[in-house]
Amino acid sequence: MKRYSAFAVAREALRNNTGWERAWASPEPRKKYDVIIVGAGGHGLATAYYLGKNFGITNVAVLEKGWLGGGNTGRNTTIIRSNYLQDASAAIYEKARSLYEGLSQDLNYNIMFSPRGVMMLAQTQGEVRGFERTAHANMLQGVKTEFIGPERVKQLVPIININGPRYPVLGAIWQARAGTARHDAVAWGYARACSDMGMHIIQKCEVTGIEQSGGKVTGVNTTRGSIGCDKLGVVVAGHSGHVADMAGFRLPIESVSLQALVSEPIKPCMDVVVMANTVHGYMSQSDKGEMVIGGGTDGYNNYTQRGAFHHIEETVRALVETFPMVARLKMLRQWGGIVDVTGDRSPILSKTPVENMFVNCGWGTGGFKAIPGSGWGFAELMAKGHSPLTEAFGLNRFYEGRFIDESVAAGVAH
Repeated sequence: MKRYSAFAVAREALRNNTGWERAWASPEPRKKYDVIIVGAGGHGLATAYYLGKNFGITNVAVLEKGWLGGGNTGRNTTIIRSNYLQDASAAIYEKARSLYEGLSQDLNYNIMFSPRGVMMLAQTQGEVRGFERTAHANMLQGVKTEFIGPERVKQLVPIININGPRYPVLGAIWQARAGTARHDAVAWGYARACSDMGMHIIQKCEVTGIEQSGGKVTGVNTTRGSIGCDKLGVVVAGHSGHVADMAGFRLPIESVSLQALVSEPIKPCMDVVVMANTVHGYMSQSDKGEMVIGGGTDGYNNYTQRGAFHHIEETVRALVETFPMVARLKMLRQWGGIVDVTGDRSPILSKTPVENMFVNCGWGTGGFKAIPGSGWGFAELMAKGHSPLTEAFGLNRFYEGRFIDESVAAGVAH
């Protein structure tokens, strides 16, 4: 694989851009691999990448029923932060955030990481107490956050109205090194690096069954034939319960649609990310000038990837009070993503009842921000059978009553 660089751009400019290679190969599947990863989103591709980089496991296939990055990876609002309350959560999200900072250099692919800062508004006294508690916990965890007052909020976000009639801004928890990245570029960068290591990324290859022998996984049935494997990783977000059912066990998750929208592009007016949990809305400005707006999950289980009018009304109504300028903008487009939510609002990275089958799911609304940390820990779990990053997120916690409650820190949708 040729490295991208300023010299490469200049060279290709001189020869009319005829020398660029495909970013990743599109091979036919082999009969068997050492590892199969089901799901070519950010988490699945990151898992494959760190299997190769950290453990030298490159006989890997990443299977995707649609197109690469066409699920939640390409449908999220690109927020990256690590200011979670519980120690296990803060550890894996901070690992992800720190990896994001050097990911463009690591992958030789510009993921457009922007550490612009993320603030979560406190608009009730309960939120003030909750975020102050989180800030203290983050200090003990080594995660750099702070609780700031309304004056500092206004200084960082001049367009905000801190004296809202229903919910005035009483402060915010602020993480200066948090930010955003280009979601598609994260998937493309990992895919390119995986392909360069000799891994197979196989699109339009839907898994239709799990093959087992003596309680141990032996391969998968797909729309492109049966493919054998020694180990199987399932990383399919909202469809995790469906794949688990093929293997004969159930997962404690629910799948719902999380909706978002963007406005028409405007001049730069907001260079941080703002989340408003009380009124259920969050907003940032993209590099193209669009105001990227997210809200809550649907109140019922579904697999739709479309928007709904009631979310436009609820989310925009909430943000108009906090950001009055939003009222003058036109909506450009709206969409939904299928998120999988657990009872304690924390993910599952775990072995399963089927030997050598592993599952990575339950990220809810926090999936994109966790991609590098999730891939790092899940790869270690698959390669070695255990990982400090994933130890607390096993399936056994649900019958042991050892929950990781992130119902407040997980964001507006919960």
